[in-house]
Amino acid sequence: MTFARSLSIAASTQDQVQAKGADVPEKEDDMHKVIFDTDPGVDDAMALLFLHRHPEIDLIGITSVFGNASIETTTRNALFLKQAWGIAAPVAKGLGEMFNPDRPHIDWPTGIHGHDGLGNIDVPDVIDLPLDHRPAHRFIIDTVRANPGEVTLVAVGRMTNLARALREDPDIASLVKAVVIMGGAFDVPGNITPAAEANIHGDPEAADAVMTAPWPVTVIGLDVTSQTVMTRAVLADIAERGGKAAKLLADISQFYIVFYEQHVDDGMVVHDSCACAYVVAPELFRTRSGPIRVLCGGIADGQTIQKPDGRLFPPNAWDNLPSQKACIGIDAEAVLKLIGDTLANGR
Repeated sequence: MTFARSLSIAASTQDQVQAKGADVPEKEDDMHKVIFDTDPGVDDAMALLFLHRHPEIDLIGITSVFGNASIETTTRNALFLKQAWGIAAPVAKGLGEMFNPDRPHIDWPTGIHGHDGLGNIDVPDVIDLPLDHRPAHRFIIDTVRANPGEVTLVAVGRMTNLARALREDPDIASLVKAVVIMGGAFDVPGNITPAAEANIHGDPEAADAVMTAPWPVTVIGLDVTSQTVMTRAVLADIAERGGKAAKLLADISQFYIVFYEQHVDDGMVVHDSCACAYVVAPELFRTRSGPIRVLCGGIADGQTIQKPDGRLFPPNAWDNLPSQKACIGIDAEAVLKLIGDTLANGR
């Protein structure tokens, strides 16, 4: 598919989004039931608002994981955004340790997301909303089993919750519709080390368990997300068109934009929203198939390596594992338009 053709598809998708609006319900068959596994996080907040506002997404759960901040902070932030944006989906709290509890702690990236995880906007310490009574991994298991073949897991932080769910109930792999991950770097350098992307590096054993499980995984990594720069002007336009929710998102994003001044000319990279865009518009991405492994230990700790389907090698650690998809191409302009128009579309 040419980029011109995919851009036309994206424009058509946005016309449909704007035409349907809040008053025209989607057919149930057209909806994607999504559990959003997240560590809010500035770009996580944008992704959450995208999922909440896109008319083809039925957001049925939010599960918190640590990464951009502690599990207490990311859970509080998920509740804050749920309350501020009127999101109906329940929030389930993840556990506060890695899949391999012997791994050393990695400092929270306060220079990227702020001390409160949401750009230092002074989020209240306590949000008066209840959590789901189940831990995040149990919430995932129960929800998938209640909706066999229907649930898409969109994971934009460490893979800890997904790996725990697999360990407790391996059979859910056959019941999940799809797993879409923001993480990894295949043909480009990482962003936490030269070899590794931050979400994968944060819990490599969990990521390897997720990549090698027999469910359909698509990895949206730095190969494509680094091409999606949302400028200050575009964010300001979204805030103007998208009401109070979009204005809050713009306020949250300012700290993040300042961080990105050392990496891009103007604006910020919208990593996590790309994974959400893939759910509704996979035609805007180009993928490569093959088993994926995550290195666990050594100087390349957290590196994601794919053995492309059709390539022959001597016996190795990728043999007899499921073929997964790694995104290696993107129509960045069309994806940014899809994200921007969805965020500005009050729902």
